Amino acid sequence: MSGRILVVDDSRVIRQLIRVNLELEGFEVVTAADGAECLEIVERVRPDVITLDVTMPRLDGLRAAERLRAGERTRGIPLAIVSACTRSELAGERARAAAVDAFVAKPFEPVELVRTVRRLVAGGRGSGGGACGTEPAVGRPG
Repeated sequence: MSGRILVVDDSRVIRQLIRVNLELEGFEVVTAADGAECLEIVERVRPDVITLDVTMPRLDGLRAAERLRAGERTRGIPLAIVSACTRSELAGERARAAAVDAFVAKPFEPVELVRTVRRLVAGGRGSGGGACGTEPAVGRPG
C-alpha cells in the first residue's frame, strides 16, 4: 500500500522513527515540527493521512486538528493522534479530539502505528478509528 503521510511531532527523534517505519512499508513521508508548520504545508503536500502529536509548541495537535477540520480542502483528511497523553487526559478536550479518526499511544509499537495508518489510508475520513485500530477514536461515539 502506498500513500503520502504528513507526520507532525516536535521531537525530531519521534518524527524520524515514524518516518522510517512508514517508509519501510512503502509510504511517502513528509514531516512538520508542530501544528503551525503542518498548516503551512498541508495544501502543498496534500497528504492522505496526518499523524499529530498533542503537546507541541506554537500550535498543539488538537488545535491543529480543529483547524484542519474547518478547512474546506483539509476537512476530509484522516487524522491520527500519536501522543503520550492518555485518552483520559484528552477527555477534557472532547470537542477537539472528536475531530480525529484514531489515537495511538506513545510509546507505540511500530507495527500498530503502521496498521493504523494503513487503515486510514484505505478507508479515508470516518473509517472508524481508535488506538492502534482497536478502539473508537477519542470523543467519537462507538
